[in-house]
Amino acid sequence: MPVEITWWGHATCTVADSGVRLLTDPLFARRLAHLRRRRGALPPPGARRADVALVSHLHADHLHVPSLMRLAEGTRLLVPRGAPRAVPGLRRLAHLTVSEVAPGDRVTVGDVVVRAVPAWHDGRRLPLGPHRSPALGYVIEGEARTYFAGDTGLFDAMEQEVGPVDVALLPVGGWGPYLGTGHLDAGRAAQALARLAPRSAVPVHYGTYWPIGMDAVRPHEFHAPGDEFVRLAAEHAPDVEVHRLVHGESVRLEVAR
Repeated sequence: MPVEITWWGHATCTVADSGVRLLTDPLFARRLAHLRRRRGALPPPGARRADVALVSHLHADHLHVPSLMRLAEGTRLLVPRGAPRAVPGLRRLAHLTVSEVAPGDRVTVGDVVVRAVPAWHDGRRLPLGPHRSPALGYVIEGEARTYFAGDTGLFDAMEQEVGPVDVALLPVGGWGPYLGTGHLDAGRAAQALARLAPRSAVPVHYGTYWPIGMDAVRPHEFHAPGDEFVRLAAEHAPDVEVHRLVHGESVRLEVAR
């Protein structure tokens, strides 16, 4: 059975594997604070259907409580350990089954195992609050091993912590004209691809949201990361098949073990 990846925009993807639907960092908003969705229609209601939703870290464009409120009753939600203390809005999600996880934890959902792995990224809920939670990536182990990186920079033990994977969903940009530390741009994502050596990759976390009133400020940071990642991946990891999806597009990947 192939794994199917659908990119809805930003870091929101559906991964369908072994009869299980997993949703990453659900974000279904047209506007988020100073950001507006500039490309791609809002995900349709069917995009909210999942057996489990994975939240990588506490930043509001990844842990978006109004979007989580729209998930169906009984959906399992994995969040970084300490998230309910840092984000009180999570306590309102009584219709979801919330589990806190940290690097090394494994959660079984049907025929899939979800493994939490470290990420190098600021784990605080910004701009307020002293509480920290670990920023996470996730490896989804079913017919395929799919790595969702969340937000992360390169770190020394990346390939050891993530382990062998078949598919990598890697962030290649952001939502503003500059990326701070703890992020992958197209070049660093291509380096990560060379380290991880999956069979396939899908670039995410670019070309969706942009600050209101800043359309003319470094517009290449909005438009270019996907194509730039494809180009640089061909140089750094020529054996990896890269699928640059448009919003709402899916790819089915056959995995031979």
